[in-house]
Amino acid sequence: MLATRIRRLACAGLVAALAACGSAPVGPGYYRVERGDTLSKIARTNRQSVQSIVRWNNLSNPDSIEVGQVLRVAPPSGTVSSGNGASRGTAESGAPAARSGTATGTASGSASSAAPSAAPAAPISLVWPAAGNVVRGFDGKNSKGIDISNSPGTPVVAAARGTVVYAGNGLRGYGNLLIIKHNSDYLTAYAHNRTLLVKEGQTVAQGQKIAEMGDTDSDRPMLHFELRYEGRSIDPSRSLPPR
Repeated sequence: MLATRIRRLACAGLVAALAACGSAPVGPGYYRVERGDTLSKIARTNRQSVQSIVRWNNLSNPDSIEVGQVLRVAPPSGTVSSGNGASRGTAESGAPAARSGTATGTASGSASSAAPSAAPAAPISLVWPAAGNVVRGFDGKNSKGIDISNSPGTPVVAAARGTVVYAGNGLRGYGNLLIIKHNSDYLTAYAHNRTLLVKEGQTVAQGQKIAEMGDTDSDRPMLHFELRYEGRSIDPSRSLPPR
């Protein structure tokens, strides 16, 4: 019974794991956005101006912040905060960062980011998780990763070294799914597999075979591959080598 309960709790927390790379505390001078947060509220709480937070985080649209997003709320060394400002931007689950207009709603549901993101300051080095043709690219809205098509049983390998934090089929639409956490910022997800070859808690090496391509919860054999940085979906092809 205890094992079943733990399994259910793991499945329930899977969406949050995909979206936010866990809930580890952020460092001094940073803040992780929660549901219902607004940029002006975050600025007031940290005694900063909205303009300063926008500038420090290079926010392209201050009216759209995301649940799970980590923001700098203290000035970088040698930087002076500007005067007070106001914004009504509200943290939304799954809201595209480049959406125009002013967000007035409150974030609800699971923390899920569909926003394209600029390349992180410390990029991760990946290898291709499977051979095949990329039949669908990343757009940050309808596709949060890339789809690689090949024949059933094609080897699926770990794109980088890390620890398996999920191995199962408890998330609807992903089929047999693996999630590997690489560090406090990055994780990768591997969906629609025919067979899973690693278990939760197992450490895997870059390039190690972890699964076989399949069509679970898919209409064709393929690997759906996602890369997340601080909970945000980013284009994995930018971190993959040319081929």
